[in-house]
Amino acid sequence: MSNFRTVELSDEAFENAGLRFLTIKTNNLKGRGDICLFIPEMEEELTDLPIYILLHGVYGSSWAWAMKGGAHITAKRLMDKGDIGPAIIAMPSDGLWGDGSGYLSHKEKDFAQWIVSDVPAAIIETIAGATINSPLCIGGLSMGGYGALMLGGQFPHKFKAISAHSAITKFEQMANFVGEPLERYAIQNTNINVIDVLQKNKKKLPAIRFDCGTKDSLLEANRTLHNELSALNINHNYEEFEGGHEWPYWQKNVEATLRFFYNHIK
Repeated sequence: MSNFRTVELSDEAFENAGLRFLTIKTNNLKGRGDICLFIPEMEEELTDLPIYILLHGVYGSSWAWAMKGGAHITAKRLMDKGDIGPAIIAMPSDGLWGDGSGYLSHKEKDFAQWIVSDVPAAIIETIAGATINSPLCIGGLSMGGYGALMLGGQFPHKFKAISAHSAITKFEQMANFVGEPLERYAIQNTNINVIDVLQKNKKKLPAIRFDCGTKDSLLEANRTLHNELSALNINHNYEEFEGGHEWPYWQKNVEATLRFFYNHIK
């Protein structure tokens, strides 16, 4: 029995490059949500396939990580080389509220539960090899990096690892990217900054890594988060690389995310 009123899955006859598209209707969004999926080709049937969730940034949607970031191409290359094992790459929309939902709960819609609960459940229902025992990891860029750190911190029992690129680290930084006044979000949770969430659950967090470009406007915010986590003795990996808040940076560094996930589900 389905968890959702409607489930629409793309037809394999018309798919390309291992990408599939899934649309479900969920009460958490009070409507439909989209997920782009990369499903690896496998010579043998595998079960409990890992699910790596990648969250997009502001202005984007479920197609962004694949069609602007080439995440599926990077994943296939690493899998073909044997650098990482087979895994489903799940690239959901953020719920498509305004310029970006922030992956938070607001406006009577639960964008957090859409990602944490609906996305894995929909994949398990529709994709062969995915089961309730599939390890979950979560990553993202910019607003999606914020979402990955926040959701991974809020629901540490759900995820094996968290990875963020060029992350927003405090909700107030959303004002630099979105057109909606922040008060319009009407957020239900008082913990809206990454450090507050990670500090609250510091004893049970998944593995954490994050990085930022040396020419990124969010560089100092990421350095501050690194220093705050270090002061709290919260184990994490932080790196800086050449580049700015732009797709060439994320195209290159998503490889670090995929390798990190694989290393923490083995």
